[in-house]
Parts: sequence; C-alpha cells; structure tokens
Amino acid sequence: MKTEKYKRLIQKKIIETIEIWSDQQSVEEREIYRFFHNLKGTSGTIGLLEIEKFSEIKEQMFMESSTKAFTRDEWSKHLLPITTMFPAAIESLTEAISANSMESSDLDDNINTENRVLVIDDDVHFVTYVKEVLEKHNYPVSIALNAERGLKLFYEWKPNLILLDIVLPDHSGMYVLNQIVDKAKQEHIPIIMVSGNFSVENQINAYRSGAMDFLAKPFDVELLVALVDNRFVMKQDWQRSIIIDELTGAYNRKHFNKMMKQKIKCFKRSNEIFSLVMLDLDYFKRVNDTYGHLQGDEVLQAFVAIAKDTFRSTDILCRYGGEEFAVILPRTDAIQAAVLMDQFRNLFNEVKFHANNEIFQVTFSSGITEITEANSYTEKLVDEADQALYSAKRAGRNQTIVYSNELNERNYEIPLNFIIVDDDPLIRDIVINSFANWKPVNHLKLQTAEYSSGISFITSDWYKEGEKYIILLDGSMPDLDGLEVLRRLREDYPEKQLLIVMLTARNNTKDIVHALQMGADDYVVKPFNMQELVLRIERLANRMLN
Repeated sequence: MKTEKYKRLIQKKIIETIEIWSDQQSVEEREIYRFFHNLKGTSGTIGLLEIEKFSEIKEQMFMESSTKAFTRDEWSKHLLPITTMFPAAIESLTEAISANSMESSDLDDNINTENRVLVIDDDVHFVTYVKEVLEKHNYPVSIALNAERGLKLFYEWKPNLILLDIVLPDHSGMYVLNQIVDKAKQEHIPIIMVSGNFSVENQINAYRSGAMDFLAKPFDVELLVALVDNRFVMKQDWQRSIIIDELTGAYNRKHFNKMMKQKIKCFKRSNEIFSLVMLDLDYFKRVNDTYGHLQGDEVLQAFVAIAKDTFRSTDILCRYGGEEFAVILPRTDAIQAAVLMDQFRNLFNEVKFHANNEIFQVTFSSGITEITEANSYTEKLVDEADQALYSAKRAGRNQTIVYSNELNERNYEIPLNFIIVDDDPLIRDIVINSFANWKPVNHLKLQTAEYSSGISFITSDWYKEGEKYIILLDGSMPDLDGLEVLRRLREDYPEKQLLIVMLTARNNTKDIVHALQMGADDYVVKPFNMQELVLRIERLANRMLN
C-alpha cells in the first residue's frame, strides 16, 4: 500500500491544527480528545506505530464530552512533541484534500452500484486512505465527515454497506446507528462500527443496537477489505434467499411484485414495452394424487430448468404459487411472447417422467398480455393474463391465448360459485337463501352449492378451472376438520381463484391466527348476524373480482 501520501497528510493536519489553535484564546477539552482519538486510529492503520502509541496515551488524558478550556501553554505541551516524530526530510506538502470531493456522492452510478460503501467518519486522512483502498477493490465509496451528512447520504445515495465511527463532531455514531438501523435491517445493509475506543461497553452497545461488526482502530487494511468482501457475499446470499423459490430455483412472488413495479415505471418513463405471461401446469393435481408430491416436485423443477434454458437472460421467471408461474418479457410484444411460449411448450411436451414403472408427460397452458397505457398497473396486467390463461384452459389446455377485449366480454359470462361446507343443515339453508339474490361485480350470475361434510366436498367434482369461488367453511366437522380442508384447498388449487372464509363456533385466538396463517381470507365466529356476514362477504368478493 502507498502510505507516504497519508503520512504527509497527517503531518500537514497536525501543523494546521497547531496553527489554528494558536490563533484561539483557548481550546475545549473535547476537541483535544477528538484530535488524539482520530490520530490514533489513522496513524496505526497506515503504520505510524510510534504516533499511534503516543496518541493513545494522550487520548486517555482527556474527556470526550468535557468543554473545559485549555490555554495555549496547556495544550501545546501535548501536541508539539508529535512534530518531532516525523522524518526530517519529508518533502514539501503539496497535496490537499477538497472537502467537497470528500463528501461528494457523485460517483458513477453505473459502476458496481450493488456494492456501494458509505464511510461516516470525521478524520479526513483516515477516510481518504480507506476510500482509496476500497475503490482499488471496485467498491464505490462516498464519505460523510459528520452525522448529518451521513444520514443524508444514507437515504439519498442508498449505500449497500456502512462504516460508521463512534466519535463524530455533531452527533455520536451511536445516534446515527439508532436512526438508520431499522431501515438497514429491512434492506439487509451491514453496518460496521469503527472506533479507537475498543471497550467492551462500546462493543456491547453497538451490537445490541444492531451493528453487525465492530472494528478497532487502528486496523490492518487487508483485514478491512476481507471483512467488506465477506459481508457483501453474505448480503448476496441474503438477497438470493429472499427472492428465490427454494424448491424450483425460480424467482418468487416477492421478486415478481418488485420487478413488475420497476418495469411499469420504466414503461411510463420511456415507453419501453413488456409482456406478462401467466403459466399453469395442466392437471397437476392428478400428478400429485397419482404419483405423489415428490414426483410433483420433480415435474416443477424440470419445468423451471427447461424454462431457464429457453428464455433469454433478460426474461424474469417467477413461481407465482403452486403450479402457477409468471414470466416478465422485457422489450417483447404479445405476438413475440406467444412465439417464445410455443418454443418452450414444444420442448417441455417432449419430457418424459418416470414413476411407479410408468411414463407420463405434462403440458401447460399460458395467457399473455402486453402493457399499454390502459393497463399499466400490476393488478390489471395480472388479471388480463389470468383471463387469457383460463380461456386457454377452457379451450382444451396445452395452448397459449393472448388477451383481448373480446376475451374479457366472454369471461364476464362465467358464473361466480358460492359454496358453503357445514354439518348444520339450518346454517346451510340460511346462508344459501341470504345470498340467492346477490349480484356480484363483473359476473352475470351466481351459482350456489352446499355440502354437509368436508369429505363430501373434497371428493366431489366441485372445481372447474377458470372459475372463481367463495367458500364458507365450517371449522369443526365430524369427519374432516375444517382446518384440514383449508390446508388441502390452499395446497391443491390456485389461491387467487378461491376466497375462503372460516365459519365456526371456535372463539379461540390461537385457532383464528392459525387459520389465517394457513390461508383463510377471513374468520367469522358463530353466532353471527346474517346481514353483517353478507356485507363482509361482499367486501371480500369485490376485492377479488375487481
């Protein structure tokens, strides 16, 4: 490492400090403490061990928060001995550091924007050295010399890792940590505290407040680089685990929502089109029922593997839920998307799966929509692609359909199904009669059905692909518990096609929480007011149907 420049800068800083303080009537004790505190960390880091040791001794002689005034005679006897510790033949000091360049955040956003480092430290020479070292390892670095600037850069520059000194001129580093720690955790931004005061108390406070590491000044710069490398690898692992579906390796629903927002924003800004494809494996429930869930998992994994080989590197494949997937195709219109889906279908249809001495094949259906001014929000795009997907299902499966307004008009004629599963015949009769005249949004008619037990419901031929269902499910039935029926419904059927309301006499908070965690959309406790139940169901249904 080239350290001569920083040695000269340290000497310059010492001389400048002596000159500035000489023009003052007195210097506060906390300024003297901060001077030796910073000098200790910087000198030790770049190998000036004699100055580091001297500064450490002097630092301990002063109080961090004291405003006691020291005259020139009092402070000079502590500072002047340092000037004798530098080599006599040091060349003239011509290099200077601009405060603006130190605190600038105008780095090239196109270079390694995923590995930005924000250094919040008031020691100019120390941060200059750290900045040079990290940027040699391709880490863009922005610097703040005080807490206020550090907080501003944290929110505006959006760093991916933070080096934060405990001692700052306006607020403490712990103050900054407490201000940013919640958002840093949410964004998985590692925070590394640095300080010349490596006390156990400081370490405990830092860790308990949310810092990931505590690095003592002085430190070996290679150690710093290794630590930063390590934390960025860990951060990448975090990010991957958050956005990747564990079973298939496709992106998950969380990432889908994020990317849709980005693509829609890009369309509105620069009119860059994209297509959305919703895909669903045909008769996938039969695969699980006939060959078992492990074999079903193998089919899903093969589906994703072939998709990744077929799609372009810019295409975004996400597991939307169960056997349903979504693909975002940038810079692709609906016709181009349909061609790509046909290529993928031909490849997947050729795959032969082996189970129980049998060979079977699986197909898929897909629906496509293209972004326009009229549908440029996530819910509308998904709804249009879904309508096209279920039209493909009703047309015989194993095909792709592109959304159109005519398709929307045909889907308007599809009935909404209202089902109640309850072993009490009186409850079934009351509920069915109460909803007999209901006119749901976006549907011409309502179809009702009732079942007296969970078994009779689950084993019936109640489900038709492409249609939507509101299911009132009793939580306590003699043959098959309502929670078990709920579990099977959420495992075996598309979530967005089913609105499930638990209807039960159980009034236990744990039962309610458990049902909601398993996928119930609402939980109504018996006895209930029928009018209130109807209004409640209508509100939920309107949210699903719009």
